[in-house]
Amino acid sequence: MTTPRLCLLVLAVLLAACGGGGGGSSVPVVVAPPPPVRGALLGAATVVPVLGAGNVAVNRLDPQVFALLLNGAQPGTTSITSEPKCAITTYALRYNTLGGQDEATDASAAVMLPSGSDPACAGARPVLLYAHGTSVERSFNMADLAGNSEARLIAAMFAAQGFIVVAPNYAGYDKSTLAYHPYLNADQQSNDMVDALRAARNAFASIGASASAQLFVTGYSQGGHVALATERAMQTRYASEFKVSAAAPLSGPYALLRFGDSIFGGSPSMGVTAFLPLLINAGQKAGAGVYGLASEVYEAQYASGIETLLPGGLTLGALASQGKLPASALFARDSLPQGAGSGEFFGDQNLVKSSYRSAYLVDQVAQPCNVNPADPLACAPQNGLRKLLLKNDLRTYLPSVPMLLCGGHNDPTVPFYNTDAAYAYFNAKGMAPALLNVLDLESASALLGDYRDPVLAFGAAKLALIAQAARNGENTAQAVASNYHAGLVAPFCLMAARTFFQAPH
Repeated sequence: MTTPRLCLLVLAVLLAACGGGGGGSSVPVVVAPPPPVRGALLGAATVVPVLGAGNVAVNRLDPQVFALLLNGAQPGTTSITSEPKCAITTYALRYNTLGGQDEATDASAAVMLPSGSDPACAGARPVLLYAHGTSVERSFNMADLAGNSEARLIAAMFAAQGFIVVAPNYAGYDKSTLAYHPYLNADQQSNDMVDALRAARNAFASIGASASAQLFVTGYSQGGHVALATERAMQTRYASEFKVSAAAPLSGPYALLRFGDSIFGGSPSMGVTAFLPLLINAGQKAGAGVYGLASEVYEAQYASGIETLLPGGLTLGALASQGKLPASALFARDSLPQGAGSGEFFGDQNLVKSSYRSAYLVDQVAQPCNVNPADPLACAPQNGLRKLLLKNDLRTYLPSVPMLLCGGHNDPTVPFYNTDAAYAYFNAKGMAPALLNVLDLESASALLGDYRDPVLAFGAAKLALIAQAARNGENTAQAVASNYHAGLVAPFCLMAARTFFQAPH
């Protein structure tokens, strides 16, 4: 007898909960918007004018004008890059991607489009996806050919020779809304590169780009790491979407765990007082738990602002002169061990606490890595930074495409053992010798191979730098060291990469 009344009561409660009955106002149902589509264009690609003859802004940079711009900025540039064959139109685009925590964000990229009557400039052109080197300045922009020397070099070396260049700025740079940069985060940075290429492909029709089926991936320094991570991602995660024709990672920290162990073991590298905070901050943002408080890692004078310092508005020199970072003193003067020739990295006003370095070294002894070239990451570090380095070390897969690894044996910024270690791993894993090419610009034996021209040009540039330093009364060894990574090795490894890409694949 009571069941119908109970049902009516329950129905009334349900209706009230949903805003029905009784004449009450309804509660709108909130539907979450779909997540942003990765690689989707944010607005249209826009032309970036360049100052041409007479300081007149032009949308299309003709070969003769570009040659004047190149040699005006650095005399003799076209003797390295070759004379431009193609006119270049540079476009800027923005796109959706992910940050280090897989959070939705955006980034920007340059697309350098060749054109002209030369056969190298017409018809369907190969696409070159380029990953740039480390910058501490947030305004870094590969679409700025006049103000960005790396962008200018890539435009001259590739776009002016007939490649469609897609060059991401990375999340955290230029107009990206991400408040940090996921530095050497292999998964995030490869996703960023993939999304930039997707966005560029979405824009090709509107900007008149005709792309061939050839896709080449390269990058220098940080970009060498990013290029190898991107090839890995395209081979292992995006194989149905991308087919890489060949890859040329250049002077990159591929063996990241070995690199870190060497630094903390007493042999830091040039620029480490900027590279290390960038890396640790990226790890913290990705949940690596390198520290609980920044003061556990950094000395008090740096700890309070270092999490938001890089990338920012100052050059590395300005950061050092303002006391925001030490120029080179990573560890305390009395911190041990110290590698031979590493004295400049040990001093007063150092960046990293001795207690943190000691904890790292204890873990390094307890959990040794890099023991077996065929399985260098068969270890279980407990230190948070070593875990982060292991996660982003790229000795984890076997490339299936033709690959060129290039660097200079005496590089004080990204030591050549990174290249040696990557080669040893790929070789031990059975990579076909015909696919794996290694070029040391300091090697005399390289004069007998396909890269004789860049090796000879590198040697000549090095001798010219030494002679110039001697005329100026400078320390010639210091002049070479300070210019070696970015000024000497970079253009000639890029020259070798172009030769490699232009060969049949």
